[in-house]
Amino acid sequence: MSGHSKWATIHRQKETADQKRGQLFTKIGNAILVAVRESGGVVDPEHNFRLRLAIEKARAVNMPKENIQRAIDRAAGRGEGLAILETTYEGYGPGGVGILVETATDNKQRTIQEIKNIFDKNGGSMASPGAVSFNFKKMGLLTVEIVNESVEEAMLRLIDLGAEEVEEAEDNVLEIYVHPENLIDFKEKITAAGYQPKSFELTEKPLSLIPITDRKTAGQVLNLLEKLESLDDVQKVYANFDIPEEFLEGAQN
Repeated sequence: MSGHSKWATIHRQKETADQKRGQLFTKIGNAILVAVRESGGVVDPEHNFRLRLAIEKARAVNMPKENIQRAIDRAAGRGEGLAILETTYEGYGPGGVGILVETATDNKQRTIQEIKNIFDKNGGSMASPGAVSFNFKKMGLLTVEIVNESVEEAMLRLIDLGAEEVEEAEDNVLEIYVHPENLIDFKEKITAAGYQPKSFELTEKPLSLIPITDRKTAGQVLNLLEKLESLDDVQKVYANFDIPEEFLEGAQN
């Protein structure tokens, strides 16, 4: 298992615990707004994949039904609120690590200035569109804990069920990659086959990784990512580093 996969696993475990509940609900609410806006106003989750995914995510973190409905109503123009715009920014971190920052904001100028400040103050720099994103591929990602069969058997079975890629993230936990539009359907398919997904999301999978070989640079990279993720307007942050597992020990605390 690469250090990148190890960090991704730690990050998923910490995500809801570390974020203030109000901030997390705000981010999911913005994801619902963007999903409806980008679809041209479709508020039926059965006909809007991204909305369906956002609602499933909201339910997974116990977001109240009224909060979900309020976000949908707002997106449909039935409530108060400013327009939320989705933008992805690109940059480089310490060691030349490529970073993508997905945002949902009602004020692009504020958001880009906050992101730029964090890059500048933490050993990074922003990049022009396309400079980093070419090295990432959008995919659907699910994680599954394997019980009652070997990892090898599970990998073959999941591929037979339609997985595009399957990787071992940690002992008995697999990362399963599928086409983005197939994420929810695949989740339902493997659930019916007896697997219980631990998490599911859209992700940007790095096509190649930058090795980080010293602890100081590793700490700088992780610090930069955490500061970016702490911004209210930031939805997700992706990076293509490969940090040795021993450098990640403190990240679990």
